[in-house]
Amino acid sequence: MEEVRIGFIGCGGNATGHMRRLTQLEGARIVGVCDVVPELAQKAAELTGGEAYTDHRALLGRPDLQAVYLSLPVFAHGQPEMDTLERGLPFFVEKPVARDMATARQIAAEVQRRGVITCVGYQLRYLGATDLAREALAGTVVSLVVGKYWSGSGRGDGSRWVRQFAKSGGQLLEQATHTLDIMRYLVGEIAQVQAMQASRVLKDIDCPDAHALILQFENGALGSMTTTWAYDPRDWSHANVVDITFDQSLLRWSGGGLALTHAGETVEQKRPDRSIDAIFVDAVRSGDRSSILSPYDDGVRSLALSLAGLQSAAEGRPVAPSAL
Repeated sequence: MEEVRIGFIGCGGNATGHMRRLTQLEGARIVGVCDVVPELAQKAAELTGGEAYTDHRALLGRPDLQAVYLSLPVFAHGQPEMDTLERGLPFFVEKPVARDMATARQIAAEVQRRGVITCVGYQLRYLGATDLAREALAGTVVSLVVGKYWSGSGRGDGSRWVRQFAKSGGQLLEQATHTLDIMRYLVGEIAQVQAMQASRVLKDIDCPDAHALILQFENGALGSMTTTWAYDPRDWSHANVVDITFDQSLLRWSGGGLALTHAGETVEQKRPDRSIDAIFVDAVRSGDRSSILSPYDDGVRSLALSLAGLQSAAEGRPVAPSAL
């Protein structure tokens, strides 16, 4: 199998997960890792066997590089993507793709111009439960979609960038983008968002700790989503859960599987998940991007949803997402 040589820009927790999976993947080799924190870069180098860098441009200067993973804090997106595109390299980027639409649109335009393969880390699209849900919903009329992302991840040190609104956009942008993305992937595009937000519990951060959204889908379905990151940090069972009603039936989707209720009977279903990392590497190797379910331009649409929710909550009015 032809080997794909990969570089990492960003060596934090999310990046480490991808690194571990890639080191177990036949036909993938991590040749360089970069982080502005030297200790993180060195630790990643020891894990992967790649060379450590603290300047991403030096990493991108390697002539053997064939693909790049960008695992960056929300506020750091922009120049690393543009520098990667300057090399014409395929890239995998963590969600959300940017903190603002201007940055995302600039990158999206360059991606389109160069025609490179891209993949955004919306890994929930690749779950077996997601395949099952799309099959169950095909050809049906959806009435109501209810999503939630309840966790305790907003608790702790308020100085961390993820809990600083200017840097992360708070939970609605940094975390619950996964829930919004899977709602639009399963049901369709969302035409309008009406949102409210509150700071009820967490006083050492400048981000809201609760959101409530009402959603109008383009196909006429209605939806809602609630988020909080002031819940119990030990319990993740209420994060990324979506209920969908259709044809007198109820579909409950979660990362752990699918439950379908019809005529008073509930049947739980599971199917093996696909590896987003294996799919990206295979696409780079073959040049066939048809298996990638979350290309960059689609990630921009999910970013637009979260930003519309934040704008609606701030201005007290419905907002239509504006992506590309």
